[in-house]
Amino acid sequence: MQDLLVHQVVRVLKVRRVPAPLLFVAGASSMYLGAAVAFWLFAEINPASVAWLRSLGAALVLLAWRRPGRRAWRGRTFWLAALFGLVTALMNIAFYEALARLPLGTAVALEFVGPVLVAAFGSRTKRDIAALLLVICGVLLIVDVQWSGSTLGVLFALAAALLWAAYILLGKRVADIGLGVDGLAVGFAVATVVLVPLAFGTGPVWGSPELLLMSVGVGLLATVLPYALDQVVLRRLGHASFALLLALLPVTATAIGLLVLRQVPTIPEALGIAAVVGGLTLRSREPAATTEPL
Repeated sequence: MQDLLVHQVVRVLKVRRVPAPLLFVAGASSMYLGAAVAFWLFAEINPASVAWLRSLGAALVLLAWRRPGRRAWRGRTFWLAALFGLVTALMNIAFYEALARLPLGTAVALEFVGPVLVAAFGSRTKRDIAALLLVICGVLLIVDVQWSGSTLGVLFALAAALLWAAYILLGKRVADIGLGVDGLAVGFAVATVVLVPLAFGTGPVWGSPELLLMSVGVGLLATVLPYALDQVVLRRLGHASFALLLALLPVTATAIGLLVLRQVPTIPEALGIAAVVGGLTLRSREPAATTEPL
């Protein structure tokens, strides 16, 4: 089904004629348009409940697609997948809580502390240490602007960053035991059940076709389309070049925030986001499992 989905994206969009970086930006734009739709839902539903709806949607889609075998539901394999899914769901909750309080581009830039920390402490090369220092400078610029206005938003974004780092490390272990996407399917299913108390905040969705459509839109824009396009880009560029393109994500998020949500960054914020982008560009290209989760 993965090949069929990618084939349909290629066929509909004729992506063979489109440069890979533009495809990546299209996927990133879809991801953050999904975040913008989630932001609009915050007026009716609390951010954590919106994240739970996304987790529910991802669990249903992945279980129907992958149909994990018995091995994925047993013993140590199951518990590792469950922890992986729970960390991923908590990361999405923290990010949405940050998004409710910070501009989209700012929240995304702060969240990238996680992958850069993993790269820096994983290799300890001068290049990665320099990248980490550049990102820290960017984060300090952003925090200096946002701390007094939304301390909680900054803390949620940094929590999402640490959870993203945990997601990368756990994702590597899940991949090493051969679970792959099956592990994410099991993990999201477990996380959806464990976090089911958050479903009590989703009441307005079930009585409103418009809100239900927006909730479905979050899953489609933030999960299905970017994942399919990422697969096309990875096949054409490989992991190293794909990792370099991650530097485009904070820029894309800032552009979506400006155009869709009318969130205009201040000069210090813009400089901070630019520093984060510089750090992402500078870091080593080895890690490839740092794309945003479903």
